[in-house]
Amino acid sequence: MSLLSRRAERRAVAFRLPLGGWTLLVWAIACLISVPVIFVVGSIFTPAADVWSHLASTVLPRYVMNSFWLMLGVGSGVLLIGVGTAWLVTMCHFPGSRWLEWALLLPLAAPAYILAYTYTELLEFYGPVQRSLRSLFGWQTVNDYWFPDIRSVWGAIAMLTLVLYPYVYLLARTAFLEQSVCTLEASRSLGCNPWRSFLKVALPLARPAIAAGVALALMETLSDFGTVQFFAVDTFTTGIYRTWFGMGERQAASQLAACLMLFILGLILLERWSRRQVRYYQSGSVRQLPNRYILRGIRAAIAQIACLVPLCLGFVVPTALLLHMTIKNADVTITDRFWQFASNSFTLAGLTAVLGVAIALIVAYGVRLRPTPAMSLAARIAAMGYAIPGSVIAVGVLVPIGRLDNALDAWMRSTFNISTGLLLSGTIIALVFAYLVRFLAISLGTVEASLGRIKPNLDDAARSLGHNPTSTLLRVHAPLLGSGLLTAAILVFVDVMKELPATLIVRPFNFDTLAVQVYRLAADERLAEASAPALAIILVGVLPVILLSHQINRSRGDRLS
Repeated sequence: MSLLSRRAERRAVAFRLPLGGWTLLVWAIACLISVPVIFVVGSIFTPAADVWSHLASTVLPRYVMNSFWLMLGVGSGVLLIGVGTAWLVTMCHFPGSRWLEWALLLPLAAPAYILAYTYTELLEFYGPVQRSLRSLFGWQTVNDYWFPDIRSVWGAIAMLTLVLYPYVYLLARTAFLEQSVCTLEASRSLGCNPWRSFLKVALPLARPAIAAGVALALMETLSDFGTVQFFAVDTFTTGIYRTWFGMGERQAASQLAACLMLFILGLILLERWSRRQVRYYQSGSVRQLPNRYILRGIRAAIAQIACLVPLCLGFVVPTALLLHMTIKNADVTITDRFWQFASNSFTLAGLTAVLGVAIALIVAYGVRLRPTPAMSLAARIAAMGYAIPGSVIAVGVLVPIGRLDNALDAWMRSTFNISTGLLLSGTIIALVFAYLVRFLAISLGTVEASLGRIKPNLDDAARSLGHNPTSTLLRVHAPLLGSGLLTAAILVFVDVMKELPATLIVRPFNFDTLAVQVYRLAADERLAEASAPALAIILVGVLPVILLSHQINRSRGDRLS
């Protein structure tokens, strides 16, 4: 055998051998990520304690009813606002329609619990709105007039709707842009006016995307903690926190978390069933943008108002109020403690973003090397945490880590007569792990999309030059994935900054973040002091909105080219 043949054989062997290692690594990640979910699901089959019987007979029906009303109200609200605004800015032309395309995404930057705090400050009895009304009409007491109570189920529905409608708006707008021009023009030639064309043609074609957006909004609704806690609306998330910390019953908290997971699973199955029942296929060109309806006069004004109202209520008003409160109370809001909380938040978010992108890259590249059903299943298992509320993940993380710490301490005591205490519980390690379980799906989806745009020919060329899989990833793929990896890191970074329930439950003692500080100050009715941390979270949340806006502008350019 010639020297060149032996070298080629060694290179081929070097390329083949690590593949098994990549498979084991991907499955190890999937199994580790699934541990919290397995523990929560396993709690269903453990014997129910007396406290669970008490919860089931007293507060559990209220949790279910409040969750149902929240889902019904938020689902209806995001459907109306998201689909309506998406149709207006996509299929109609009116003054301001171009900049409203990206501006309507801005409410994504503000968590619902921050809107709850700001609107409470604005609309409560001693807030500026009611004070102005009393001054204008001469009212003296609360018995002289009626004003809606924002701290109610309907107030929570309003706050969640204002920040979650962009999920439906984004997916519905994409669906409207991808609809065939021939189909829409055919409906116009058959005499359909804009309203009838929307109801009979565009809306049915966009139904799968709209259903996916509504399902995402409802999952976020069930996951919310800060809003419903502040408005005293009892749901599963508040019940989990109260049962764990108020009653000290971990087992009952785990069973409540399992019930919440069943709600989420039901939503996922319902959304997939709805898409399977009705299928629509496009025909003709989708590269050309459809002719827009020109709106003038009163119609243009109505379209502007319909788009500006959710934008102003969901972003402009709360941001302006927080900015005003921050400047007015700068001496008590921007202090050394504020910078310490900001440092904690940035540290956690940065660490999770780096680890999340690295793990997502390993999983996505492993699936690329071995595109088998088993590897695809492992990737889906690793990404299932995003559909699970942060409070559920927190319970699923603390229980097994606590058992691991206790087992390790018992072994060290019996073997070396040394007590290790709690090595992982209540540490940053446990908190970052909870974040990774929750948000790995975001980075994985972004990395998979970026990796899928790289042609397989580059892998073959790298193999022919003697590179093994690891070398190919580092020297060939990583430079090409720069923008995709940065996007994934930013998305994870922002979500970690806004995450409240998992941080509140898993965080180490005396280690608060901006989100936790906002929650604690708002719970003490110190809303003025909470303004600076809340404003910082919103400003950081604008980053993914900028990325989405850039993507919208680029997609329009691709269609016009």
